[in-house]
Amino acid sequence: MSSSSATPQPGSFVLAQPLNGDCAIPGDKSISHRSLMLGSLAIGETVVSGMLEGEDVIGTANAMRALGAEIERDEKGLWHVWGRGVGGLIEPDQVLDMGNAGTGVRLIMGICAGYPMTVFFTGDGSLRKRPMGRVAKPLENMGAQFICRDGYRLPMGMVGAKKPMPQTYELPVPSAQVKSAVLFAGLMAPGTTTVLETEHSRDHSERMLRFFGADVRAEQYNKHLHVQLQGQPNLKAANIVVPGDPSSAAFPVVAATICPGSDVLVIGVGLNPLRTGLFDTLIEMGADLTFINQREEGGEPVADVRVRSAELTGVEVPPERAPSMIDEYPILSVAAAVAQGKTTMRGLAELRVKESDRLAAMARGLEACGVDVEEGEEHLVVNGGEGSVVGDATVETELDHRLAMSFLILGLVSKKPVTIDDVAPIKTSFPNFLDLMSKLGAKLR
Repeated sequence: MSSSSATPQPGSFVLAQPLNGDCAIPGDKSISHRSLMLGSLAIGETVVSGMLEGEDVIGTANAMRALGAEIERDEKGLWHVWGRGVGGLIEPDQVLDMGNAGTGVRLIMGICAGYPMTVFFTGDGSLRKRPMGRVAKPLENMGAQFICRDGYRLPMGMVGAKKPMPQTYELPVPSAQVKSAVLFAGLMAPGTTTVLETEHSRDHSERMLRFFGADVRAEQYNKHLHVQLQGQPNLKAANIVVPGDPSSAAFPVVAATICPGSDVLVIGVGLNPLRTGLFDTLIEMGADLTFINQREEGGEPVADVRVRSAELTGVEVPPERAPSMIDEYPILSVAAAVAQGKTTMRGLAELRVKESDRLAAMARGLEACGVDVEEGEEHLVVNGGEGSVVGDATVETELDHRLAMSFLILGLVSKKPVTIDDVAPIKTSFPNFLDLMSKLGAKLR
C-alpha cells in the first residue's frame, strides 16, 4: 500500500546540538530499479546487495514478479533475481500498481512495449496525475499501442508490439527515464536502437546494460550524443552492489553544511558524474566537502563524503546543470535560504511534472517560512541570508517525499518550527531518514 493512502503524520525537526557522526544512506533508487528489471531479463541468478527497500522499489519488484521473474529477499538482506532472458517475460494476470514510482512505471512500459502482450498500469493519486506521453509516444513508434486518459495519464492499458521495430529517437528534453524506456524496448527489436541527446542525462541504464553483457555505445557527433543499443542480446546474470543514492545523501549533506558546528561522514555515496550537480553547486557556494576512499562498485564510482558546516554564498546555477541534479533542487533551495545573497536556479521546467509541481510547492513553502523567493515558469530565485528563515509554518508537501525531507531540514535552522503535513511519503525513497537524522542529532517532534 502506498503511503499516500495512510492517515497523515505531521512532524517537524529541531536541532538539539550540532550534527555529528557517520551514516550510511539507502541504496541508489535508480540503480535499484534497474537491477531488478535487468536481472529479470538476464539468464541465471543475479544477486543484489545494498538494495533500496523503499516503496517505489518494492513496487518494481512486485511488477517484475507479475511479469514472470522469480525474486526473493534473503535473511541477510540480499536480493536474488532469477531472470527469464530477453523475450521470456509473460503477460501479467493483474494490473501493475506502481504506487508513486515514476521511474518504475516508465521503464517497465519500455520493457513491455517489445512484447506482444497486454499490460495495465496504475498508481497512487500522485502518479495518476503525471504525464506519460513523453514515454508512450516513442514506444508507439516501435509498434506499441496505448489506451489511456487524456494527456496519456494512468490508469493506462498497453498492447505491446508484435514485431518491435528499432528506431532513432531524439529526446525533446533531457530525460534518463525516456531514454531508458526506448533502450529497454529496443532489447526486443532486431538491429540498432538509437537515442539522440543534446544534453547528457543520467547513464545508469547504459552502464548496467553493459554490465549484463549488452552492446551499448555512446559517441558524440556534432551536437548530439548517439546512444546505440544492439537489439536481442543474451543478457547474463551479474551480481550488483548498489551504491548509496546521491539524491538521498543530499539531505544529510545539506543539513550538516547549514547547521553550525556540524561534522558528518556520509558513507558509500554514488558519484556518477551525471549525478553530482548538487555537490558541485554546494562547493561553488562555499561548502566544505571532502571525498575520501574513492572506489568503483558495480560499474559506478563511489566515495565517502565528509561534510563540515560552512557559511554559504548565493550563486547562479546554470540551466545545463539541471539534468545532473533535477531531484536535488528542493534541498538546494533550503541551502539557498540560509546562504548570503541571491541564488538563481534556471532550467527547472522538469520540476513541474515530478511527484508534485515541485517548483511551485517549493516556492510556496519557502514563502510561508518567511523566505524571499521569486518563482518563474522555469526558474527560482531565493534571496537568503542570516535570519531569513522565520519558520512558524505548516507546509503542504503534496505527498512528495523530497519536499517533505527538504522542509524538515529547513526546520533545523529556522527561528520557529517548520512543520510538514505528512512524514509518511518519505518512506518511498528513504525509509530510515528519520532515524538517521535523529542519530546525527536532529530530533523529530
